[in-house]
Amino acid sequence: MQVTKMAAPLGAIVEDLDVRTVDVSTATKLNELFCQHHVLVFPKQQLTPDDQVAFAQHWGELVPFPYGSLPGHPNIIELRNKGKQRDVNQHWHSDMTYDPAPPKLTMLYALEAPALGGETAFANQIEAYEDLSDGMKTLVDTLVAKHSAKDLARLYGQDPEQASEAEHPVVRTHDESGAKALYVCRAFTRQFRHWSRQESKVLLEYLYEHSIRPEYQARHQWQPGDLVMWDNRCLLHYAVHDHGDEPRLIHRLQVRGQAPQ
Repeated sequence: MQVTKMAAPLGAIVEDLDVRTVDVSTATKLNELFCQHHVLVFPKQQLTPDDQVAFAQHWGELVPFPYGSLPGHPNIIELRNKGKQRDVNQHWHSDMTYDPAPPKLTMLYALEAPALGGETAFANQIEAYEDLSDGMKTLVDTLVAKHSAKDLARLYGQDPEQASEAEHPVVRTHDESGAKALYVCRAFTRQFRHWSRQESKVLLEYLYEHSIRPEYQARHQWQPGDLVMWDNRCLLHYAVHDHGDEPRLIHRLQVRGQAPQ
């Protein structure tokens, strides 16, 4: 197993490892790398859906998808390029923050990838928090924010009044490393508890822009056979759609997390 850094702010590439052979001891070492680098890339894998599920279960219980899951595999959904106009992931976000206990990690396995483009970008929210001034940290450390899936429900033609909503601390403590990270995103965060939407807007806009500064970012250029996992507890991500109608086929699953603290 060879490990090299992916980029200065985050990420590691783990080569010469067939994830189908990972045992409990190796998974423990990989989790140490995961908590350190927040993104792990495993190139040149040859996985069935069952193989991907078995590897992911080293990190906990998987999150079932009630709609659109892969036949026979309720924990996996298929992500296929349907064109830029139908791509709903072109924004910085952490997955499912509108749930009371959002997933701890997301894992993607690429079956097809464009020769150029179609990258996934990541932004390290631990570094984003650490770079705030002491005064700003004192403020955001006390705040709780409301996250909502209502806009997502409207996008999919569902009743927004039935959409999930949750409140989480604006500064989240990583449940394994203890590191503090910003935990807001433009996609789902609506306002601060006991603040109006208008009052919340100015500070949220600042945090949104601050959280994705270039020095916190890294990108992964997909190749067929890449297995990538990232930490939803301390990262934002963005699916870059710059590859037109070039094929991109990915299997996605998630591991259940704890309520943010």
